Formats: sequence, C-alpha cells, structure tokens
Amino acid sequence: MQRITLDLWVGLFVIAGLGALVILAMKVGNLGSFSAPATYTVYAEFDNIGGLKTRAPVKSAGVVVGRVTAVTFDTQSYKARVQMEVEQRYPFSKDASAAILTSGLLGEQYVGLETGADSAMLKDDDKIILTQSAVVLEKLIGQFIYGRAGDSGAKTEANPGESGAK
Repeated sequence: MQRITLDLWVGLFVIAGLGALVILAMKVGNLGSFSAPATYTVYAEFDNIGGLKTRAPVKSAGVVVGRVTAVTFDTQSYKARVQMEVEQRYPFSKDASAAILTSGLLGEQYVGLETGADSAMLKDDDKIILTQSAVVLEKLIGQFIYGRAGDSGAKTEANPGESGAK
C-alpha cells in the first residue's frame, strides 16, 4: 500500500513538471498568451524586414502592445507588407511610425511603434505610412569597409604632392 502511494506521488510530480515545461516552451515561443484581448489590425510596408517573423512582438517604449500576424510580399510595390495586431487599449495616431528593430546586437527582431502628433487615431485595417526598414548587419559592415577604402583612396588622389612638398 505504501509503495502504491509513493508511486502515485512521483507520477503526479512528473506530470506537474511536464506541464511546467510545456508552459515554459509556449512562453519562450511567444505562444504564451492564453487570453485574447481586443485588437485592431494595421499594415506597414518595408523595403527590407531582415529576419522579422510572424508572432514577433510589436513594442512601443519597450512595452509589448501587439504581435506581427503576417508577413507577405507585395508584387505591385516590391516591398514586404507586415500585418500587425495591436491591442485596442493602446491607441496610436494616424501619423505613427514603424521601424524594425533588434533586441541587442544579434537578438530577435521586432516592430517598434512611435506615435505622432495627429489627433486622429489608427483604426482597423489602416496603413502606417512612415516606416524604417531593418538594418542588415552585412550591409552595414560592407559600407564601413568600402567607405574606408574609398576615403583613403580619395585622400591620396586629391592631394598627390602633399607629403613631399613640406
């Protein structure tokens, strides 16, 4: 009888541990919201979204105000179209801006929203006009390297006799 009770407690403990692991995995995978607050959908078009993925957070002042629900390619404008659901308790003005930002140096990418000064607020299915694309690290390094090479070459060609004329 005592052995059966011990086995029962061990089994319950194992089930509770597995349940905790499932909840932790859902939180890490941005699937942890069990309640569905009221939201409104907004769109934004970007030249480059980098590694932005569906379910990425939408943040304003560091606070998660929504989630990215879809990322598609617009064949008319050749831009990435990002669909976001923002919680209704967070209103943003019509002249709000959206930027794709990165948490840390190599962290996850998210959409950052900044409100503007317009008194009219975004509504369901509105489009955010002011956007800033993701900074691609490879492009930035390439510009730095080629910019330095271009600067050194320009100085030597512009002033060829400067070093020996003194």
